[in-house]
Amino acid sequence: MSADTAVSGSGGALWGRRPSAGAVLRSAGDAVPPTALILVGILSVQAGAGLAKNLFAVLPPSSVVWLRLLTSAILLAVLARPVLRGRTRADWLVVVGFGVALAGMNWAIYQAIARIPLGIAVTIEFLGPLTLAIIGSRRAVDLVWVALAGTGVLLLGRGEGDIDLAGVGFALLAAAAWACYILLSAATGRRFSGTSGLAVASLVGVVLLAPAAVTEGGTALLDPRLLLFGLAVGVLSSVVPYSLEMHALRRMPPRVFGILMSLQPAAAALIGLAVLGEQLSVWQWVAVACVVGASAGATRSRS
Repeated sequence: MSADTAVSGSGGALWGRRPSAGAVLRSAGDAVPPTALILVGILSVQAGAGLAKNLFAVLPPSSVVWLRLLTSAILLAVLARPVLRGRTRADWLVVVGFGVALAGMNWAIYQAIARIPLGIAVTIEFLGPLTLAIIGSRRAVDLVWVALAGTGVLLLGRGEGDIDLAGVGFALLAAAAWACYILLSAATGRRFSGTSGLAVASLVGVVLLAPAAVTEGGTALLDPRLLLFGLAVGVLSSVVPYSLEMHALRRMPPRVFGILMSLQPAAAALIGLAVLGEQLSVWQWVAVACVVGASAGATRSRS
């Protein structure tokens, strides 16, 4: 065997042992603590909301949320490749209901943040999953979390100027839709494997919001720069956090994940301050802390 052949054979062996790009990314992800992945995902969601609010000056909320859902729907459809044949009527009813809840939740919270500070909107929206965490419990300690959350809600209005009632109403609608989203997500997961149910639900949401998005957005939706910003909203609000959460959940107990997700209102208030210049009063910061504490406590006791 010649020297060239030996070198070639050695190089082939080395190339054969080279890890794939996916393996390299997984190894890099495993080197990051799962808690850090969740925190980055939380900040990404709220940064996406902050970017979306900045877009409202040139694109209506319906158009922005439609671009967000369109981005995630295309990505999920490509990755999940959902199988639609052989589905029962019950399967379709569940996944369509899931899509309605998904679209309603995103549409309502974008309508809310267009009218009230981001931190306040997300704090009110968080009452949806918090209520689900408490309903059905017979533990006396959960009364503490109810009282704490109620105190937070009462304190939200203690700021400078009047709170827009329409914005509060949309945030409450988003809270109700979020609760429905959680329930229907579990039902969809029992009928569709992996992320295929979420992919179908996202497509349902895109179809539902398309008429309002196109009518209100008009020719602005043809502007490449605005489409690029809409794509960025979708990546920050859906793609990045979903990917990080999926990776972190493989190495983290669900209870810890739920407690960390309780930080969403605080992250929203911080992004609102840093990105949008939205000043909350001391009492409103206390309100955010109350809801965060109530959510973390309810999640821990329920677990």
